[in-house]
Amino acid sequence: MSNKEIKIIPVLYDLILWYSPKISQYPKKFKYTIGDRITNSMLEILETVIEAKYSSDQKSDFLRKANLHLEKLRFLVRLSKDLQCISIKSFEYAANKINEIGRMIGGWEKYSRQKENGQKI
Repeated sequence: MSNKEIKIIPVLYDLILWYSPKISQYPKKFKYTIGDRITNSMLEILETVIEAKYSSDQKSDFLRKANLHLEKLRFLVRLSKDLQCISIKSFEYAANKINEIGRMIGGWEKYSRQKENGQKI
């Protein structure tokens, strides 16, 4: 198990715990559209990372999928900021966490792809 595998889940979990209460403060017209999509995206990333953790031969596929969901999340959070559903300070914190998670997923995906292709690591 790589170091990235161990660290990514708690970082992602903490982001979900931190962001979830913010969605309840979204204006009603955005809470059930953008807010639900953000919640679903974060949970989808968490589920996909867990699937990657327990997959023996398709880790890089799961991680690529997690990266795609993360990119969607990035835009949804940015949209939330632009629609003034969250503060600039909250946006900056979330963006930093999302970037950190992205680096972790990217590193883990690269490691897994090399391992799956039989390359020396």
